[in-house]
Amino acid sequence: MAESKTNKFIMNRKQVLFVCCIFVAWFSCADVVNGQIPLPSPAQLHWQQKERMMFLCLDPATWQGREYDDHSCPIEQIHLSAINTDQWCEVARSWGAKTILFVAKHTGGFCWWQTQTSEYSIRNTPWKNGKGDVLKDLSESCRKYGLELGIYVYPGDDLWGAGIGSGGITKDPDKQEAYNKVFRQQMTEVLTQYGSVREVWFDGSCHISVADLLQKYAPDAVIFQGPSATLRWVGNEDGIAPDPNWYTLSSKDLATGVATALHSDMNGDAYAPVEVDVPLLKHGGHKWFWAPGTDSLLLTDEELMTLYYKSVGRGSVLLLNATPDTSGLIPASHVARYKAFGEELASRFDVPVKRVSGRGDVIELTFSKPTELNHTIIQEDLSKGQRVMEYVTEYSTDGGKAWTVLYRGSSVGHKKIDRFPTVRARKMRVRFTKSKATPEIVKFAVYDVKSALLDMNNESGEQAVVIGNWEGTTFDETEWKELTLDLTPYVTKIGQYEIHFQMLIHDSGRRSSDDPDDLEFKDLRLEMYGQDRRIDLEQVNRTTFRIVRSQQTLDEFKTILRMQVKRKSHRSSGDIVIRRITY
Repeated sequence: MAESKTNKFIMNRKQVLFVCCIFVAWFSCADVVNGQIPLPSPAQLHWQQKERMMFLCLDPATWQGREYDDHSCPIEQIHLSAINTDQWCEVARSWGAKTILFVAKHTGGFCWWQTQTSEYSIRNTPWKNGKGDVLKDLSESCRKYGLELGIYVYPGDDLWGAGIGSGGITKDPDKQEAYNKVFRQQMTEVLTQYGSVREVWFDGSCHISVADLLQKYAPDAVIFQGPSATLRWVGNEDGIAPDPNWYTLSSKDLATGVATALHSDMNGDAYAPVEVDVPLLKHGGHKWFWAPGTDSLLLTDEELMTLYYKSVGRGSVLLLNATPDTSGLIPASHVARYKAFGEELASRFDVPVKRVSGRGDVIELTFSKPTELNHTIIQEDLSKGQRVMEYVTEYSTDGGKAWTVLYRGSSVGHKKIDRFPTVRARKMRVRFTKSKATPEIVKFAVYDVKSALLDMNNESGEQAVVIGNWEGTTFDETEWKELTLDLTPYVTKIGQYEIHFQMLIHDSGRRSSDDPDDLEFKDLRLEMYGQDRRIDLEQVNRTTFRIVRSQQTLDEFKTILRMQVKRKSHRSSGDIVIRRITY
């Protein structure tokens, strides 16, 4: 009887233990589902695994030698004498791009497909007697070459008075309802007539309601900017992602539709990775559209490798631009540059010295003899979320008795590429020293890269520039004073900028290490693209303001920051500085 009770007791303990294990497993899954580790949607996961994409920018601006269409080119001059969308796909594949994102309509309103919404479209050009459809040709070429298709349709349209940065809002409110119908029809056309679309780009956000169309016609697509955004702009057009690169942020920030990498929060409750867009014509310049005599702007082989390390190598998706000329072909000089880029990537990373996958806090590789190594690649299983928060890579020359640190990192995500001086190792390992849950690693690989390219040499950031100053009597204690800062000479590139009131001296004896808490600010206003852009202005803290320039504007547009300022009882003096944020 006693033995029977004992066996029953033991069996009950086993049952309890089993139930507890099930409960713990369920509770862990519930934590993930309930937001402690936000998970990507199937569309986001699919998109991140593509890694490299090719932007394709063609517009009447190409015939004008401009970045924005000013309608100075008669539509009958837009004749694509040699266009070959197969060539575009061949170029994309030459450097490993898996998707082509086509600018089907830019700010000027010209449409490259057979639309009934606008006379300013391909059907009124001499190409194929007005019967041509570039978007149709491209979609068929993409299927032929095993590429996916993404579509950029600018939410605004100059012809409707919804210009640069408008998000589709017309200057004349009486035109808004009519334009909303036009834009919704355009979105319906491009999403229903050309096969599966895997990415939709709303440059500078979208203020016209199209969420229903996206859900109905593009359920497998990721969305760049706008209220339905599932991706974020990195915040620059330099080809550089931040390090660390967190895919999560607060759902509140994501809902703005214009969140960037600066809104990343490794403990955020929403999942939205960043995309890194960069033009090929960026060596000493910045052009998204082809123009004569621009070969000098082609990124060098070294610059292309550098941006690869700083985009894909930091866990982002690289969106590298291509610019067909007025014949419709990507120029031969560009084709050669892409091909060399693809060959360099293949020679570096196609064949690792050794690779392994695994689960846990330590992943280790062993070599049969001392082996030269200078790169590692780590990849997480993102279907389980971005879990790694800190890691250390180490090597051993004596079989594991002693270890030497090679690299300390934080985020991993889809892919983290680390490079270091060549070592001779018998063992290599990565230790995950901090993580949200057990690391799930689909790839830990080591490489011995041999290359003549001198890349990754431009590590310096941009310096702050003094644009103004204040003294003890500049601002009043009792009345607000208008302060106007002309930022036009400084905000010359796409990106994010910080304006900081930097105290130099305070009448209480405090020095420059303290913030000027004697200053108060209100009624902040930003003029950019020739319009009120308060939406692109944020007060980061008491004395720092951030502006986002996402559109490449024309010279005649000024950037003006205005605010009301008042001081408290103490007096101070200092500088007002601006700097472009770099990663």
